[in-house]
Amino acid sequence: MSKSYIAILAVVLVAALLGMAVAEDPGYLLIAWRNFSIETSVWVGLGLLLAFWLLVLLVRALVRVLNASGRRINPWSRRNLQQRANVIATRGLLEFAEGHWKSALRLLKKSAPHAELPLINYLAAARAAQEMGDYTECDNLLRDAYESTPKADVAIAVTQAQLQMGRGQLEQALATLTRLRKDHPKHLYALKLMSQVYLRLEDWGRLLELLPELRKHQVLSPQDQDALEYQVHSALLQQAGQRAAAVDADPASLVIAAWEQMPRRMREDPLVVEAYCLQLRAKGREQLAEEALRIALQASYNDRLVHLYGLVQGRDPARQLSTAEQWLQAHPNNATLLLALGRLAQRNSLWGKARDYLEASFASKRDIQTCAELARLLDRMGETQASRDIINDGFALMEESLPALPLPSR
Repeated sequence: MSKSYIAILAVVLVAALLGMAVAEDPGYLLIAWRNFSIETSVWVGLGLLLAFWLLVLLVRALVRVLNASGRRINPWSRRNLQQRANVIATRGLLEFAEGHWKSALRLLKKSAPHAELPLINYLAAARAAQEMGDYTECDNLLRDAYESTPKADVAIAVTQAQLQMGRGQLEQALATLTRLRKDHPKHLYALKLMSQVYLRLEDWGRLLELLPELRKHQVLSPQDQDALEYQVHSALLQQAGQRAAAVDADPASLVIAAWEQMPRRMREDPLVVEAYCLQLRAKGREQLAEEALRIALQASYNDRLVHLYGLVQGRDPARQLSTAEQWLQAHPNNATLLLALGRLAQRNSLWGKARDYLEASFASKRDIQTCAELARLLDRMGETQASRDIINDGFALMEESLPALPLPSR
């Protein structure tokens, strides 16, 4: 037996039972209100009540259908306005992606008030206005973005800072980022943007304060972090060398303070050591520069530091020469080291040894500076012809870099 037959049988059974109940005792129902009264049986009353309930459900369903149809048909309904705004916003974003700033601004600005996500429209429109150079309109759109979505204050502030940096308004960008970091101190991208602003402002002191936080949160890649730290400390070292110390203080005190402020690993970098020693030498502290160079070279050999080591005068010239000669065992034909040894031998008045070192250096690498040192030494030693020969060799070196031009015959 199918389910439909069972259902029909059940309905017939219920109807029969209901009919028997009505026939046995129809009941009595009286509804009276002031001068108005209704008399009927209980079963008729229940039927009227059921009919009224069904009528209410039918009216409600009809109202919903008419309302939904009205929203679809009415061009000014909220639903239709939002749909049209989303279509216009999509066109505007496509224009923005293609770099058509003027049309992108117009479409995005038009669709923003009724779009499903007005924040995206306002931010993209602000960037389009920025590209057009209309900074006033850009700022107005950012304010509209905040009014439309106050909870997106972080995204709006980041966008505003980026746009201000793009305009070159670094002080304003710094103020924006400072407020943002005050309210959201753990916002890492704001920290990165602030470091970029300090770098462009060359505010090395403030940037130095940010370095530990940048490294702690790994905001930059290890290579970029190291490069930034090197740039900051090198700039601070140079800045310290340019500033004048107090009248009664060591002229190199600021340079030494900047050096001691550096992390240990930075003070082992040959380029940083070279910059530090050059500043010391400029401030008349060659003995301190010689100590720093000796320590760095004993840890790791470097041609640039060796060259500088031959130029500075330490406390004990003889010890300085002896120290450099120890490096010759590992670098016997190094022209830079031989030139430094020649200069150190001259500083110790060892003219013959100085000549040997300089000649060996010139033989290893024909350098104009070595040529000049050797020619000067030979001339003072009375070997005029040998000095002239070396000068001719040096002139030949210089001649190689000259352009090929017509010359008269000899």
